[in-house]
Amino acid sequence: MIIDVQNLVKRYKELTALNHVNLQVQPGEILGLIGPNGSGKSTLINCILALLKYDRGEIKIFDQPMTPNNYAVKSRIGIVPQEIAVFAELTVQENISYYCGLYIHDHQELTNKVQQAIELVGLKDFVKFYPKQLSGGLARRLNIACGIAHQPELIFLDEPTVAVDPQSRNHILESIKYLNEQGATIVYTTHYMEEVELLCDHIVILDQGQIIAQGTTEELKAMVKNHEKILLNIPLLTSVQVQTIQQLPAIQQVSYQNQQLEITSADLEQTMLPLLEYLQQEKIVYANIHTQQVSLNDVFLTITGRQLRD
Repeated sequence: MIIDVQNLVKRYKELTALNHVNLQVQPGEILGLIGPNGSGKSTLINCILALLKYDRGEIKIFDQPMTPNNYAVKSRIGIVPQEIAVFAELTVQENISYYCGLYIHDHQELTNKVQQAIELVGLKDFVKFYPKQLSGGLARRLNIACGIAHQPELIFLDEPTVAVDPQSRNHILESIKYLNEQGATIVYTTHYMEEVELLCDHIVILDQGQIIAQGTTEELKAMVKNHEKILLNIPLLTSVQVQTIQQLPAIQQVSYQNQQLEITSADLEQTMLPLLEYLQQEKIVYANIHTQQVSLNDVFLTITGRQLRD
């Protein structure tokens, strides 16, 4: 077991930020930790890293109790925060060397690891640049290099692709896959559900300080009743017609926006024929009808709700 969290409770006066959380992370796993804003993700990670005191529970990393002074365990961990955490007065290479040097003291080993990190994140053409000279995507890649240059066994990545261009995002995701293939266990937080589906072996959904669901992508999809969607382009549909469609067999949810009707169904065979019969009966013109499987994003919204969060 790489991480073992048992019965973790963290309170801020009247607010219970973590309510008896149990979490296990296996060796070589990419764990996706997801949840709405304010769900407790950051609090949980900070408790695991011994950056926050908690009220109750037990946390072990590498089968050792995690404490603020357990530097032997901390040296085996890499942290890539959401905020860019580099020194403005140091170049790309100097930043990576500084952070790596906190753990690696042999000069030749340090040089080798810094070079490997630079190549991994694709910054070899920018080693003499200062952070202010980098684009958003390059700065994100520098942030990652600083957190993983010492080649830790356990890596925490907090929204590493936020606000980057598609090319940088793709490069970051490929780098994360490579780190995992090299043996690193990774805890990954993001609001991009497609990244979770692409990367993660196991997914934990946290909400209101509790783990409300966990499993593989397919296991999570199986937890909700709605399994498939029907999408149609319809130029004009009245609210009464939308409500009538909502009452058809096996339909879980209906939305109509920008001339697109989206139907979530628990059983496509039960829904499709009555739907087409109703459209014909009402002489409703439609086009481009197609179906698709429910995504992890749909599952997430079903489990956590669709209301806005702070």
